Amino acid sequence: MTQSTNTGTTDLSKRTPEEIFKHHAQALGAEDLDATVMDYADTAYLVTPDGVSRGKDAIRAFFAGVFQTLPQARWSVKTIYVEDLLFLEWTADSARAKVSDGVDTFIFRDGLIHAQTVRCTVVSKT
Repeated sequence: MTQSTNTGTTDLSKRTPEEIFKHHAQALGAEDLDATVMDYADTAYLVTPDGVSRGKDAIRAFFAGVFQTLPQARWSVKTIYVEDLLFLEWTADSARAKVSDGVDTFIFRDGLIHAQTVRCTVVSKT
């Protein structure tokens, strides 16, 4: 069973980094692309070893790829918050692939994600 990841009429600008990431993690777990992208500022960017994705359309495309690569994944995370910054170590396991070395950094401002870095190695199971 999945929980709703819709924040309804909540004022997003009032969310703490912990609240933003809690929603983000729920949206990822539910593979809810709209809810995932909702957590990002319009001018947000996401940096990976492959380059920079700028804006919500590019971030939407990135996460659509994540959901395709790691469908119905089981996620495990370790978080360290410092003010408006989150350091995240994570793993993911799905029927198609797994990740055992995920590392992200998030920068939050005004209740949204403004920047994120992602580094991981996806290992295919097929």
